[in-house]
Order: sequence, then C-alpha cells, then structure tokens
Amino acid sequence: MRNTELLIPASCLEVLKTAVIYGADAVYIGGEAFGLRAKAKNFSREEMAEGIAFAHKHGVKVYVTANILAHNEDLEGVEQYFRELKEIGPDALIIADPGVFSIAREILPDMELHISTQANNTNYRTYQFWHKLGAKRVVSARELSIEEIQEIRRRIPEEMEIESFVHGAMCISYSGRCLLSNYFTGRDANQGECTHPCRWKYAVVEEKRPGEYLPVYENERGTYIFNSKDLCMIEHIPELLEAGIDSLKVEGRMKTALYVATVARTYRRAIDDYRTDPALYQKNMPWYLEEISKCTYRQFTTGFYFGKPDEQTQIYDHNTYVKEYTYLGTAGTITEDGMCALEQRNKFSVGEEIEIMKRDGSNIKACVQSITDEKGNAMDSAPHPQQKLWVAFSEVPERYDILRRKEEDTCE
Repeated sequence: MRNTELLIPASCLEVLKTAVIYGADAVYIGGEAFGLRAKAKNFSREEMAEGIAFAHKHGVKVYVTANILAHNEDLEGVEQYFRELKEIGPDALIIADPGVFSIAREILPDMELHISTQANNTNYRTYQFWHKLGAKRVVSARELSIEEIQEIRRRIPEEMEIESFVHGAMCISYSGRCLLSNYFTGRDANQGECTHPCRWKYAVVEEKRPGEYLPVYENERGTYIFNSKDLCMIEHIPELLEAGIDSLKVEGRMKTALYVATVARTYRRAIDDYRTDPALYQKNMPWYLEEISKCTYRQFTTGFYFGKPDEQTQIYDHNTYVKEYTYLGTAGTITEDGMCALEQRNKFSVGEEIEIMKRDGSNIKACVQSITDEKGNAMDSAPHPQQKLWVAFSEVPERYDILRRKEEDTCE
C-alpha cells in the first residue's frame, strides 16, 4: 500500500487554513489567472504566499492549478505567471496543456508538475508519455474504473504517482470537456468560465413545431436530464488504497469552509482508521456516512469506479442540493473570558443552538449567549454577511473551529 495523501480544494485563504487544520495532506488552489475556476475567489499573489507559508508550517503541501487549455494570447501571461510562482514556491503545478507544460519546464525546471484530469488521462501509455516528459503525477480521468487504475499502476514506473477524484461534483461531459457552456453563453468551460448548463431544466423542441416546448416528463416538474449525482467513495477507502492511488482528490474549488472541513475531516478519519485497523474502519462507517451527509451535496454515486453509470446516477426531478447545516463562520481569536472573534457568514441569533465542529471528529452543541459588534454594541442577531463580531457561546470554541447551525435549532 502506498503512502496515499488526502488532497483538498481551497477557494480562498480562509478555506485553505480550514483544509489544513481539518486533515488535508495537500491543498490545491488557483491564482487569479490560468486556472479553471474563473468564478472562484482565487488567490492574489500575497494570499498565495501566506497560504503556502501557513500550510508548510503545518506540514501540508500546496499545488497551484494552471490547467486552462491556452490560446496564443495566453502564453505570454503564462510565462510571467510562472516566474512569479517561482518566487512564491508552491509544491507543484497542475497543468493540462502541453504548451503550458513546456513553459513550466523551461521556467520552473525543479518544480513538480502534475497533469490535470482535463488532459483526458485514460490509459497507461498516456501516463508513460507524461512521465518521459518529466511529469511526477497524472490525474486520472473520472471515466476510469478501479480495475483500469490498477492496471495503470502495474504498467507505470514505481515513482510515478496517480491522483484520482473520490468526492464531489461529476460533469456530464468527458472529464470536464463540456461544450454546452460555450454554445449557450459564449463562456468557455476550458477557459475557466463554465456556467454549469448541466444543471439547467430542459425541454424538447420538434423540428417542424418551432417554439413548442415539450416537457421530458419524469414527474410533474419536468426533468433535469444532465444532472449527475455527486461522487462519494467514503465507503470504498480499502479499494482506493489497494489500487495503488497516491492522492485521493476532493472536487470543489468553489466550496465553503464548512464543506471543506466536513469532507476533509471525514475522509481523514476514514483513511487513518483503515490504516490503523480495517475492522475499526468498518466499525466507524455509520459515523462517516452521517458526517459526510452534513455538507451540501446532490445525492451520492460511485461514478465509474465499479462500472459505467446508469440511469440511477442521474437526478431527474430537481437541481437543488441537500442542505442540512448552515455555515456561520470560523472561530477566530478567543479572549481570556471566552469571547470568540467571528466574521459572520450567515445569519444567526442570540438563543439559537449551534454546533462547534472540532478537528478531532467531535461535534459540541452550544447556545449563542450574546453577540456584540466591533464597537461594543449588543445585538440580538447577526444578519449582515462578513460582519466582524464578538460572540459568547455556552461552550468556548478553539481557534479554527467551524461553527454551523442545523436548521431550526433553538436552545431549550
């Protein structure tokens, strides 16, 4: 069994710190250009440097995405960007385009390079090809089964690494190469601007009856024919580790700190439990399943790992997420008298019951006792996002604890 890492996404500095604290071995982030998440907050140069320093202090690696499929006008900017990254010092770059790869080899000859899933990596000859060019790791296409990954492991050099997605959204197109966004809106998914048309509601139009929209009925609300369930492999950690995968990757570079903390903490414990004792992993399975369902998700599937998906892997009647908990914020400085500094993310009020998510896997119920703004004014509720507050809870959190609320909970 290889020394498999847990790789977690981060949309911003706050989420990076959350991923590090809650169990990531490595974090992947995007800069302000050349990644595939144009709508993500992404990292400025200063934030990237701070995030890398924070991660390295905790023994965690940081990988930077530069996985657009570049056009001619992008190349000069890519060169300048890589020169900046050379000074900042991430642990690896994630790249899809051969031209961008060649630039990285020239400007960052000592940098570890990973080949993005956008490069459609579906066979061992592709892995061998990239290894000869100097790539350290290749991210497998989501369309691969466990058996295919096992065969790739057998046929590539021992030192070459395999990274595979184990949790998060599934694209209806081949490893993310969707043309619908560009066709409908002019926003190119492979330039980082996907509008997620796979989540839209569709009807059928017959050629000789233009303007007459025929619903594709699954129920009275129509159908979302491209709407895939989310990937979740928490019940299959043994198969993943024994297949020879080096990095278990979570999708979601636009997710909140609550999502990242929930997924990272759950997979961290599952991996560690299995390494300690397979029986312990099986014993704790109910906890993993309960906790992983507390983050926002769209039902779960195992994707292509155990055969090609069928009609059961799609959601036909809605495009909404399951959401049981609301993210309130991350605990900041804690004063000697137990007041917690908090930058609020969603509304909460005095008298509500909340949960304090601990990195050790425990969840502590606490009541909101008081809320005070920066000027010392008492407040009954905190309705304004990103407002800086001081909050007293019946249980005192630690710095970096995640604060969440189950819907409609109040203190008795």
